[in-house]
Amino acid sequence: METRRLRQFVMVAETLHFGRAAERLHMTQPPLSQSIIALEKELGTALFVRTKRSVALTPFGQQWLEPVRTALAAVDALPETARQIQRGETGRLELAFVSTADYSLLPDLVQRFRGLYPGVDLALTEATSDIQIAALQRREIHAGIMIPPAHTALPEALTYRRLLSEPLVAAVPEQWLESQRLELVAGQLPPSAVVTSPLVVFPRHVAPSFHDLVTNYYLSCGGPAAIAQQAIQMQTIISLVSAGMGIALVPESLHHLARTGIRYVPLQSYPPYLETGIVWRREDTTPMLANLLAMLERAERTGQATPLTPRVSQPGC
Repeated sequence: METRRLRQFVMVAETLHFGRAAERLHMTQPPLSQSIIALEKELGTALFVRTKRSVALTPFGQQWLEPVRTALAAVDALPETARQIQRGETGRLELAFVSTADYSLLPDLVQRFRGLYPGVDLALTEATSDIQIAALQRREIHAGIMIPPAHTALPEALTYRRLLSEPLVAAVPEQWLESQRLELVAGQLPPSAVVTSPLVVFPRHVAPSFHDLVTNYYLSCGGPAAIAQQAIQMQTIISLVSAGMGIALVPESLHHLARTGIRYVPLQSYPPYLETGIVWRREDTTPMLANLLAMLERAERTGQATPLTPRVSQPGC
């Protein structure tokens, strides 16, 4: 069905006069009349009731007019929509993230991106780093906020950029402090208290880099770690600590996860630092992804957002 004939139908419907409609369309009346007749044949029903003195829409024509206007408006919008897609201002961007990012850089990242590109559907999925890598290789997501592998290189097809490096702190049961089962030194948890406390931590197969960072810190402080419980969600780990199952070493930004019965305290002896960054396929030229990466680069370069400013790591005990 030709849009030219649809526009002619709308013009005749608005003027209810073939002569005036032809004049506005910059054509003569006979070709316009033939075009409308051809459209009616294509539809299998009449659009207008014609007499020598008047033209009126049929009941069908009255009902069909608004859908035709809507369709033509959508057609007219296609060039601008194409330009918006090319500029990365519309579409769907799939972004995965590790649970720890939910308390550090992710809220600021999401707020900034949606403020700059409100027409983009930013689809967020929580996933561990290994699942993100597999999803990127299968082209199921555009990018991931992840904890980089500590001892293995990323697949060659992927590119990684560091966004944040933050110290670990101890999440301890408040009751242990009140009962003096744990004693702080100048408000900090000393190595002796770390190694004698049972540990709640991510399973190694789920978060190997984070798991090794924590258990190696125990070793450097005189460990090994006595793992009391493992959990795959940061919220679950904090809940287990509040129940008195043990302590957990968590990113400093987890202060944002307030929980009754929990206190976050600094580590006395050179806390390990957890790095978080963004990973994407090197060949991906999606404009929305390019806009996200450019936004992150600007934020880091200009210092617009503290959560996106990397911090220098320090040695362990």
